[in-house]
This record gives sequence, C-alpha cells and structure tokens, in this order.
Amino acid sequence: MDYNIRKEGKFNYIDEGSGEVLVLLHGLFGALSNWKDVLNHFSKNHRVVIPLMPIFEMNILKLSVEGLANYIHDFIEYKEFQKVHLLGNSLGGHVALVYIKKYPQKVETLLLTGSSGLYENAFGASYPRKGDKQYLKDRVSLTFYDPSSTTDELVDEVYETIQDKGKLLRILTMAKSAIRHNMRKDLPNFKMPVCLIWGKQDTITPPDVCDEFDDLLPNSEKHFIDKCGHAPMMEQPIEFNLLADQFYKKHISY
Repeated sequence: MDYNIRKEGKFNYIDEGSGEVLVLLHGLFGALSNWKDVLNHFSKNHRVVIPLMPIFEMNILKLSVEGLANYIHDFIEYKEFQKVHLLGNSLGGHVALVYIKKYPQKVETLLLTGSSGLYENAFGASYPRKGDKQYLKDRVSLTFYDPSSTTDELVDEVYETIQDKGKLLRILTMAKSAIRHNMRKDLPNFKMPVCLIWGKQDTITPPDVCDEFDDLLPNSEKHFIDKCGHAPMMEQPIEFNLLADQFYKKHISY
C-alpha cells in the first residue's frame, strides 16, 4: 500500500483525504491493506482514517473486544474528532458496536460488513493445528467465495502468526471475548443510521446474522452481494463502494 503509516505515541494509522471522517476498523487477521479499495475510493471526498488495532501488542490482561473499543476511544480523542462515521469488518465491526454502546454521541453512522457481535464461526474457536498448512489454507479460504483469493502469501502470514505461542494465545483470547460480548440486547438502543453490507456466501458470519442485525437495529438497511464471502470490501470492492456511496449520500452533506 503506497500510503504513509503515521506513528504517534501508541497509535499507528493511515489518514488520507479531507471532509467528514470515516474510521475503518479491520478484523482479527485483518490489516490496513484490507481497506485499500475503500480508502482509494472514499479519500477523494472524505477523510479516511484507518487505525491499526494492537491485537498482538496490547497487554493481554486488557485484551478483549472492550479493550480494543477503549483503544479506539483513546485514538478518536487523541485525534480530537467530534463525530465520526464508523465502518467495521468482522471483529472490527464488533469493536465498533462496543464503542458505540459506550460513546453513542460520537458516531454519526455505522457501516457493518461481515461483523461479529451476534454470531461468528470463528477461526479461533478451535485450536488451530500449528504445523498443517493445508488445514490453515482451508480455514483461511472460508473467508472468501473465490478460493483464488486465498493467496500463498496470506496463508504464510497466518501460519507465521500461529507459530508464535503468544500470538496464538491472543487469537484464542479474542475469540472467547467475542463470544462473551454478545450485543443482542444492546442493538435496539442504537439510534444512528446503520448500513449492513454482507456477502451472500459468507460462512463465518452467515447471511442470517445480517438478517438478525437488521431486525434488532431500529434504523438499518441491508444489502447482500453475490459471489462474495466474509470480506466484501476486498472481494467485491466495486459493488461494496457503490452501496456504501449510496448510504453516505443519504446521511452526509457534501
């Protein structure tokens, strides 16, 4: 990614463009690059900010969905953002939900894509077999509709992560925290506009999860993208950006 990663204190982040602030939150195995196409598209008319969540750096005693939400709060306060538009994929969506529960006044809109928070067929729900790359490739492939999206580079990255016992412990810790922080009872209190963009073939947070989010949230709209798995902004970026654009045009004054 040819963008400047800023390092200020405990924060590492990308900050591109100007205008209304969109804060993008990545998933457990996600990275800043997961949002590349969204960043390229929306930084033309908005200020797009992508903080790197310290899943593998945070004190493990504080590591949880709530701990990451507190980190995002610290970041938003540090940047002196009065109000933001949150976008979250997978765990990033879950972190956004916990953040909003605590600081609803800080969020104008929410966009969730493949978000946990209600149910997730988590990678970390079972102990990954450390030495079996084919097993890992099969698990990583569940993220995508098109198996060709599961590159050797991506598998190698996950493989290297779980060889580290400390990182593996953190993955399992986050998986358990996600189960504990179920948001079902809180969602009816969320008043801001919410856009749900889901892959029709998402096997990690299946389409039924999107339907339940839509039922529980009082001000939501939902969209499904065909031939798409758990990360629509990566696998079908053109359609994802089109749907997000339509949502923002309703709620952001240009």
